[in-house]
Amino acid sequence: MRPIVCMITDRRRFAGGEDALVQRVGAAANAGVHLVQVRERDMEARDLSRLVARCVAAVHNTRTRILVNDRLDVALTAGAHGVHLRADSMPASRARSLAPIGFLIGRSVHTVAEAVTAHADGGVDYLLFGAVFATTSKPGQTPAGVQALADVVRATPVPVLAIGGITNETVPQLKGTGCAGAAAIGWFADGDDASLAERINRVTWGD
Repeated sequence: MRPIVCMITDRRRFAGGEDALVQRVGAAANAGVHLVQVRERDMEARDLSRLVARCVAAVHNTRTRILVNDRLDVALTAGAHGVHLRADSMPASRARSLAPIGFLIGRSVHTVAEAVTAHADGGVDYLLFGAVFATTSKPGQTPAGVQALADVVRATPVPVLAIGGITNETVPQLKGTGCAGAAAIGWFADGDDASLAERINRVTWGD
């Protein structure tokens, strides 16, 4: 089974703003990305709902699923396929009780203890751990490293995606950690549409 690849959005990285972001989401879906997390935390609910709905439309007839960062209310009203909860957000079990069947729920974790707690709570489909490598998204933060990622993977049966500093050069270092895939912001914002499939295909390793 191929690793899961997740695009995380940041419209500020696109010169064309929201329109360019939606276009890139559609291109990433056609290139084979599995998940797109709409992470626009500064947007008001109404504007965010509009953006999420546009992203859902952009991935129509593909296997890509749209998630909303932390805003369960927006995810439900805009027709998203799931929500990604912050580490300090509501319990996933609570979100699960409010969500329809088939709704995806993920959670960010930064330690083994947080991963174990998230699994024990129930309701979560995947975990996002990082930052594994140094990243410009969080300047000054010491990267956790691949050993910490492997420790989190071993601590829980829930699939774990790596985030933080994901590039063509760092992706091969994830092999052997047992992680289920990788998520990135800049990796999908940089370059052009034509290079997306090649980058996505780099996220591959044996069972």
